[in-house]
Amino acid sequence: MSGEAALTLTLADEAETIRLGEDLALALKKGEWIALSGDLGAGKSTFARAFLRALADDDELEVPSPTFTLVQSYELRIPVSHFDLYRLGDSSELDELGFDEALANGICLVEWPEVADELLPQSRIQIRLEQNGLGRTATVTAPEAQMHRIRRVLAIREFLHKHGYAGARRRFLTGDASTRAYETVITTSGETLILMDWPRPAEGPPVLDGKPYPKVAHLAEDPYPFVAIDEYLRELGLAAPEVLHVDYDQGILLIENLGEEGAVDDDGNPIEERYRESIVCLAFLHSHEMRQDLTVGDGHIHHIPDFDPTAMKMEARLLIDWHLPWKRGTPATDEERQEYLAIWDNLIRELDGVEKNLLLRDFHSPNIIWRPHESGVRRVGLIDFQDSMIGPTAYDLASLVQDARVDIPKALADQLMLDYVTLRRALGAFDEPTFLKAWAIMAAQRNCKLAGLWVRLLQRDGKPGYLKHMPRTLRYLATALSHEVLAPLRDWCRRAGIELPES
Repeated sequence: MSGEAALTLTLADEAETIRLGEDLALALKKGEWIALSGDLGAGKSTFARAFLRALADDDELEVPSPTFTLVQSYELRIPVSHFDLYRLGDSSELDELGFDEALANGICLVEWPEVADELLPQSRIQIRLEQNGLGRTATVTAPEAQMHRIRRVLAIREFLHKHGYAGARRRFLTGDASTRAYETVITTSGETLILMDWPRPAEGPPVLDGKPYPKVAHLAEDPYPFVAIDEYLRELGLAAPEVLHVDYDQGILLIENLGEEGAVDDDGNPIEERYRESIVCLAFLHSHEMRQDLTVGDGHIHHIPDFDPTAMKMEARLLIDWHLPWKRGTPATDEERQEYLAIWDNLIRELDGVEKNLLLRDFHSPNIIWRPHESGVRRVGLIDFQDSMIGPTAYDLASLVQDARVDIPKALADQLMLDYVTLRRALGAFDEPTFLKAWAIMAAQRNCKLAGLWVRLLQRDGKPGYLKHMPRTLRYLATALSHEVLAPLRDWCRRAGIELPES
């Protein structure tokens, strides 16, 4: 099996064997399996039990030994089948146990894999446990991609150890459309913190002037922007999480847990009070003059990028690059492409002179934490603002009023718009017609981007779950296109065969 050199770990006691099982539960993906070897009493069952309980996020999960049943299956976040082949009568019986099907649908843990070694896939994560005094030695061998992930979760464990959280429990929290993933970290004192796992992304193919998409669209690639914006928001009195510890080089951050409640109910419907308070928070932010250069860390200066015409057009291009070919089965013609981009050139020029401020970029339900025990603007917790730019204030209002992941009823959308405009009027010097024009352009730009992004996540990144948001995105786009300034784009969509619902 080709891969990196074997990794040898010294596990001082039973607790460290358990932590290894818990940590590796964060590293595996569907279609991967662990060959778990070692003599009787070497800790295979301890490791397997910890792995399964961590993946289930249930410390009381019953994990019977599969010694006699040969296989136990668990419907978890990723399905797991736990095999014990010690009593396998003949290696050919492996097929009867459904190993191939189990591996296709989830993760397999296999104790005593040597019994059927010739029938098991050679691409495997091999873990051999051996007694070593009062503790154990674990030798891990894996293909390069899996070994990279294993080393990453172990690096995070070392990060926690370094900062005084050696015995902390780690559990998967969420991933997102980027390379970032999040964990909950439960300290030995019972406090829950959030760990942001942010490995530096691979350099993608050039899309414009020799630059990859993240650089053209000004997407953050290391923790400096997150920490800089976080400190600025906290300075204003807004509720952004305190950054407790950060490794800028590795991309690991340990941050405050702002809470568990969001802006939607258990059925995914918007909670009016929480959205309206988010509007107050946004108007408060826009009432402050923004500093574009922020000092962070040991003298590092983060210059907040402008949401420039190049970035706006690059994002809007996702509609024509990904959505249009997916929708009608044929790519855009040269004429269609040129006309589409020319329309956006004109729309972007319409934004000259509009009000600009800090643009959080994804100000919508997944990034809003409701904090009922706080007061004022601190009732709204803010996260996921690392890609912030300086741009039209209307953009973030569009992000919330047309929440990409939630159906916002028209009555609520109208109320949110009224709330924001009323608050801004009260502060004076607010050009409402120009702002509403900017809102329509920014809403159209954002939804053109999302309509293409959902398809790119499906086709390029193998993440089909985002496609469920497409009908909502197209409804929002139709609403934005009802503004007179968007008439050329509305006509282009009709001619190109992009069917939009009635706004």
